[in-house]
Amino acid sequence: MKILLVEDDKQTSNYIAKGLREHGHVVDQADNGRDGLYLATGEKYDVMIVDRMLPSMDGLSLVKAARTSNVRSPVLFLTTMGGIDDRVAGFDAGGDDYLVKPFAFAELLARVGALARRPPIVATTSLSVGDLEMDLLARTVTRAGKRIDLLAQEFKILEYLLRHAGEVVTRTMLLEKVWDFHFDPKTNIVETHISRLRSKIDKGFGRPLLHTVRGAGYVIRAPE
Repeated sequence: MKILLVEDDKQTSNYIAKGLREHGHVVDQADNGRDGLYLATGEKYDVMIVDRMLPSMDGLSLVKAARTSNVRSPVLFLTTMGGIDDRVAGFDAGGDDYLVKPFAFAELLARVGALARRPPIVATTSLSVGDLEMDLLARTVTRAGKRIDLLAQEFKILEYLLRHAGEVVTRTMLLEKVWDFHFDPKTNIVETHISRLRSKIDKGFGRPLLHTVRGAGYVIRAPE
């Protein structure tokens, strides 16, 4: 695999890079956010390992900018910030996994391998319900021809709902598929994001597409 490692601590970076290379991987290293973004947008990587705290551009900003530039490489965040809110911020920025320092190299290697083995989510180039359309390649959303700007996590939620259009999607399903949480974080993260998403795709467009099914979850469907 070809891996991008963006870590400003030289000792940590060299330790990780050495271990990855010993397992046959090609590793490009950057010690600041701007150089990391330059490499991320100029090369194709199987996995990106990005530290949260970086000089010149922090890890969250790097990944957000990379996603805006249509970089689809899976991202593993490294950080000392292990709280739920910190993890949520990482996923919202477009990250795919989160590893808290200090960590065992064996775990990092396993997580990198798992990210690389994930099948591509994109099986088609577009999804739609009614007059709502999502372009998966350009990562744009429109309704009735009007562009709707979504945050990274809102885009993931809408994509999952569109892939299951007409089906009830539960809170647990969203936590697992969108945030990769296999436990209840005891927050209203799903409800908050659904509320924001609903205001963006339904407000001002007449009949709503996104519905709450009381006691069950959420469903997106075209007006009858």
